[in-house]
Amino acid sequence: MMTPQEETPDVQEVLQEHFGFASLRKGQDEVVEAIMEGRDALAIMPTGGGKSLCYQLPALCRPGLTVVVSPLIALMKDQVDALQERNIPAAAVNSSLGADEYRQVMGDLRAGRLKIIYVAPERFAQEGFMSLLRGMSISLLAIDEAHCLSQWGHDFRPDYLRLGRSRAELGYPQTVALTATATDSVREDILRTLELRNPAVIISGFGRQNLDFSIVHCENRKAKFERIRSVMDKWGQGIIYCSTRKNVMAVYEEISGYGRQVVAYHAGMTDEEREFSQEAFISGRADVVVATNAFGMGIDRSDVRFVVHFEIPGSVEAYYQEAGRAGRDGLPAVCELLFNHADLKTQEFFFEGSNPPLQTIGAVYNLLRREASPATHELQMTVDAMVEKLGKDVNPMAAGTALSLLMHAGAIERFDVPGRNVRGTRLLRPELRFEDLPLNIEALEEKAARDHRKIDAIIRYAYCIGCRQQWILQYFGETDSEPCGHCDACREAEDNNYPPLAGEELIIVRKALSGVARACRHPAPGIWEGIYGRGKIMDMLRGSKGANMNRHLTGLSTYGILSQMTDAQMKALFRAMQEGALLSTTGGEMPLISLSAKGEAVMMGREEAQISRRGWAARDKKAARERAVQALSALANAKQDKELYARLAELRNDIAAETHMPAYRVLRNETMRAMAAAKPTTMEAAERLKGVGPWLRTHFLRSFVELIRDYVES
Repeated sequence: MMTPQEETPDVQEVLQEHFGFASLRKGQDEVVEAIMEGRDALAIMPTGGGKSLCYQLPALCRPGLTVVVSPLIALMKDQVDALQERNIPAAAVNSSLGADEYRQVMGDLRAGRLKIIYVAPERFAQEGFMSLLRGMSISLLAIDEAHCLSQWGHDFRPDYLRLGRSRAELGYPQTVALTATATDSVREDILRTLELRNPAVIISGFGRQNLDFSIVHCENRKAKFERIRSVMDKWGQGIIYCSTRKNVMAVYEEISGYGRQVVAYHAGMTDEEREFSQEAFISGRADVVVATNAFGMGIDRSDVRFVVHFEIPGSVEAYYQEAGRAGRDGLPAVCELLFNHADLKTQEFFFEGSNPPLQTIGAVYNLLRREASPATHELQMTVDAMVEKLGKDVNPMAAGTALSLLMHAGAIERFDVPGRNVRGTRLLRPELRFEDLPLNIEALEEKAARDHRKIDAIIRYAYCIGCRQQWILQYFGETDSEPCGHCDACREAEDNNYPPLAGEELIIVRKALSGVARACRHPAPGIWEGIYGRGKIMDMLRGSKGANMNRHLTGLSTYGILSQMTDAQMKALFRAMQEGALLSTTGGEMPLISLSAKGEAVMMGREEAQISRRGWAARDKKAARERAVQALSALANAKQDKELYARLAELRNDIAAETHMPAYRVLRNETMRAMAAAKPTTMEAAERLKGVGPWLRTHFLRSFVELIRDYVES
């Protein structure tokens, strides 16, 4: 492999002159070397690894045009703006261009004034555009976000499938495909669809050592909001991903005004609103963006310190790509998944929406046949109106997908209705019954199975008990990866020599194990056979009265024995017992739970219980801390030092004037009175006072503590 020092002078000079870099990163150098040698290439590089430079640099070192296929207008705009700032002749062709702009770009393209042209994948379906490209000297075809052309990918786009045929029509120009996330199946799809010849496959590793991954199990939305505020206080600027537009706005409204400039972004906003939010975040005017997954691809902001997922995403690939937008500057950043098992209902909705059952497709088709005009075989009806006629049980997203499938089967076509904000539908073969349509049932079933496996994988990640990043890397095929050493699981593993449980905590564990034992078969000494899943046993221990509780479980002596525990505490307890090898589970989609030999020994008192207390035993500590805070604050209010209070007030006013912030936002009177009485001279002591939260602790508390320390010493 050629090292940066051995690169040809032209490449090195261009790199320095146009991009200001003395050398390429590891991975980048291999891709550029392969391209400069004239080879096709598949480059798999982590987000922030500098994929765009891999084709931009060779484009400037060789004659001819570089055509870049990019899936999002925002991504194109960012790339083109950055190139033009470096005086590199580049442009984009997409639907956002006005008539004059389009003519200007096409004129520059025909005249050979461009070195790099960014193109949306659907543009290759237009014969006029393809005819123009066939007459040009294309030195390189670069396909960005190449996972979009694989049906195994997390963001499959049918328009990408055309690229293999388009490449053939253009005479198989040298091609490089680039992506940040690709399993073995996705890589095979990319290579096969594009027909890359003897390609150099460069995988520079998926690992991001500066990222700390955490899975935070949250009992409810309130807990999620509290966690988000804590992350914002500590890390400042970042992205919060939500699965739905509704949740985007709920989170946005909850955290707006919380000491940070926040914007929202989702596909339901106008173009102007989305552009405002994107520009505000990229420029740094906004610290936090709350968004659906429509935001982020190609976003060039390197100092994102956190990425929080408000709920579980649809796949590991999507999660890792979105999380990877943190810490692109190489500095520490955090990636947190706020997990609640109930959130899976949203992914189930999306799954059904993307994979409608045959009866839904048939119902949509039969509705079209009934409602269409007998003369024209057309009707003008929105998808929502179709759903209303079909009944409440039909998923609106599934109805839209059914229309797309019927279009691909050649049964219908959709058209714009002049003067109305509605699309019409035309039956192309109205005489055909649904049973006679050429639908590829096998392909639909295969896609549904594939999508189900993606959801299953992200669920397994949410419940994994080992290193978070190692789990992800192994998912992508890096079987020799090591624990990262700094994710939440690794941090806890360092303290894995838990002290033996005693008192109430030990009683809780033995009660839980006793409940598991009574819910199992016990055919022989030392043998426990599970007959229920974890959820059923947890419900039994909490005394659930739900319809899913059968008579056997409600009749057990352990029914309701831990009714004081919340759902989140119970889940944390069972995770801790699983990690501590006190439980055994079967494999399969519906794992059954039973006691391990160690669990039996702990239950019977023959062994000590040494498991994590995180999550399930934390409430008592929290309550104790709150009692201590109340007691300390009560004492403080009784013995307030008026002179110290005046000095604290003066400092507060100075800070408020400097930061252009109301004085009460800097420090509340109640908290200031507590400080003036308790006189905390350390941060730890001050943090115990009522009213001292993450915001104050992060921004101003140290200044007040130093003033108090000077006052006490004098």
